Amino acid sequence: MPTLPKSLFWVRTDTAGADHVLFDDRSGLAARGVATAAAPVPYTCRYELVTDETWATVRLEVSCEGAGWLRTLRLERAAGRWRASTAEQGDLDAALAAAGQPRAGLPGTEDPDRLEAALDVDLGGSPLSNTLPVRRLGLLQAPPGTSHRIQVAWVLVPGLAVVPAEQVYTAIDASTVGYASEGFTAELTLDQNGYVVHYPGLARRPDPSAG
Repeated sequence: MPTLPKSLFWVRTDTAGADHVLFDDRSGLAARGVATAAAPVPYTCRYELVTDETWATVRLEVSCEGAGWLRTLRLERAAGRWRASTAEQGDLDAALAAAGQPRAGLPGTEDPDRLEAALDVDLGGSPLSNTLPVRRLGLLQAPPGTSHRIQVAWVLVPGLAVVPAEQVYTAIDASTVGYASEGFTAELTLDQNGYVVHYPGLARRPDPSAG
């Protein structure tokens, strides 16, 4: 497995957890990360994400694991079509029910054609996902008010179901992008390379100068 030259770390603010990603962004993005969270049930999520040179997603591989269950997903886009393959062990729905949470349903998607308009993936709980449309659409360099309505392949975590979702990204200034989806809105603070520094209600990168 090749080494990767860069690293980012986020602390979750919606629940106990963190996300650490290693990546190379010299020609598109090649990344692998590990995310942990305490809710809706404690889990560890490992992922690998690859884009082409335009930052459109080519492949996402994810595994989510908790006590008594494991799910995996491989999501690929080629020639304008998505393909998903999945596997599962144990019973995630039983773990969710014991925690008073709704069922996750089946991983993957029964109809990949519903994802046809999507060029980006959105991995639930991962701030890295937001960088994909920001970089692909050139939003850091766009005039304030520039807005794009896009379709994404939204990967729900920890169940790994894949559903189409409409999202709107709007340039606010050189370090802020507005995000809206399914009635939710947030202003994302970004660094000069388009990576999330603060996602209100989800995660933030620690200040390296603190402590």
